[in-house]
Amino acid sequence: MSDPKFLVERVQTGVRMEKRILKVLKAFAEYHDMTLGDVLEGIVLHAFDGKTPFSQASLDRIHELKTFYGLDLDSSASHRLTEIKRRGGRQPAAEKAVSHQPSALSPRKLNE
Repeated sequence: MSDPKFLVERVQTGVRMEKRILKVLKAFAEYHDMTLGDVLEGIVLHAFDGKTPFSQASLDRIHELKTFYGLDLDSSASHRLTEIKRRGGRQPAAEKAVSHQPSALSPRKLNE
């Protein structure tokens, strides 16, 4: 017997977050063949219930992805991140561009 499904209404959001955290989240989602939104919803729903959202295997994968993407932040950095100020208040065009090309070095290859 399968778990019951819940009908929900999703909305598009323009949340800003630290670049390397986003890279780790996106790679984790891709590894598990999930959307970024599904991963974030799962994390939040578990946190709201006071539960950890990750198994030990997932935590091990996240550690590998953090190393791969150079993410040296942990929970102690929470609420202490300060955004880099850009001259003129604008991001360089290269940082605005979103690439839809797959990376030549996939995070799945970390254990290979």
